Amino acid sequence: MKAFPAHIDLKGRSVLIIGGGAEALAKARLMLAADAALSLVAPKFSADLLAELKGKVRLIERDPVVADVEAAALLFIADTQEAEARRWAEVARMAGVLLNVVDQPALCDFTTPSIIDRGRVTVSISTGGAAPVLGKKLRADIEALLPPQLGSLADFADRYRETVKATIAREDRRRFWEAFFDGPIAAQVLAGDEKGAHEAMLALINRPHTEEMAEEKTGTVHIVGAGPGDPDLLTIKALRLLQRADVILHDRLVSDDILSLARRDAERLYVGKAKSNHSVPQEEIEARLIALAREGKTVVRLKGGDPFVFGRGGEELDALRKAGIPAFVTPGVTAATGCAAAANMALTHRDCAQAVTFVTGHAKGEADPALDWSALAALKNTLVVYMGVTKAETIAGKLIAHGRGAETPVAVIENGTRENQKIVKGALGELAALIETGGIKGPAVLVIGEVAARADGETLADLALKERLVA
Repeated sequence: MKAFPAHIDLKGRSVLIIGGGAEALAKARLMLAADAALSLVAPKFSADLLAELKGKVRLIERDPVVADVEAAALLFIADTQEAEARRWAEVARMAGVLLNVVDQPALCDFTTPSIIDRGRVTVSISTGGAAPVLGKKLRADIEALLPPQLGSLADFADRYRETVKATIAREDRRRFWEAFFDGPIAAQVLAGDEKGAHEAMLALINRPHTEEMAEEKTGTVHIVGAGPGDPDLLTIKALRLLQRADVILHDRLVSDDILSLARRDAERLYVGKAKSNHSVPQEEIEARLIALAREGKTVVRLKGGDPFVFGRGGEELDALRKAGIPAFVTPGVTAATGCAAAANMALTHRDCAQAVTFVTGHAKGEADPALDWSALAALKNTLVVYMGVTKAETIAGKLIAHGRGAETPVAVIENGTRENQKIVKGALGELAALIETGGIKGPAVLVIGEVAARADGETLADLALKERLVA
């Protein structure tokens, strides 16, 4: 390695920054986060620096002197001409003070890394001053993988270290902690349920730890929304879970691009459903989730859109809780909001829609959806229909029959946010023709209401023109 990494406790220790501009302010922020006893010295301080640091640190508005440097444990030189920086670097070396000169790695005893701060957990990335922008990029990539509650998890484990020492044999402790960090109690802490985690931890520690019980394992299930299809719309938390999962059960609406983000060695089980073709019954999916968790695995149930919006996530959560399996839910961008954004269409707009209603156009078997058509027609706001392509003619007819105008704008977004996205738009009375002429097969959402007039997309006239040009 080019330089040895070390994390130094600067709490209460004297740190000096020579400089009064933007570079000095950036270093001051770092030192304040480390709780150092910080002083800055410069002939003049910038207005931004004074506004942010006055009253928080010692500001000395004059030229630095040798005594300033000699009193410091750590020195930063910033916003300073090269010749002046070299002079103070020599003073620091003679005084035995560790030194960093901003943007001059040849003069530095140490460099400041890109830092990921999670409380007790600190990750630093350094390129030794050779490529600081690369260090920042790596920090962003790694930061996306680390849960915000990671520091809380370290604090939680620290709280129980002595108790674990007192109750669990030395030879079993490593295995205990490995199981803890991969297990449901850690998952509870990361999910923000520290109260429940403390109760579970006390029960675990106080349980007799026979060899048989030490082998007992319980995994966790995460019900995760994959969003409408574009992998860039996956939440950071969902990405972290995909990269931790041992097994992923996914439906047909989850794109290959999203699955490619999962851990390479994760087992992937397709449990998708299509209309009139339920390849895996819902009861069997729930049984699989329970069985896999009981094998001690981290299981992700990955669903297109949001798992709690027409995704049966609630049914699966109920089944898991009934079986005593720790289960957590990570929401996703639901199809309605994702597809509307892809069509550059607001679902609500102060000029024409004060509310939005989500309904499903799918009913059991081949039956028509059992909806209150009178109420839906009377709303006069935005109506979004999920899984409504095959019943589009019926839906339009019912709404018109109950008072919604045939001229009401509609937009149909198929495979919204994906590369093969298709959008057609027109009037409610021509909804069936739009779907047929546009070759819409699904998955798609129907947006009905004045906002649909603002959507990008092709009209029947556009489609007819395109057909003539092709012919």
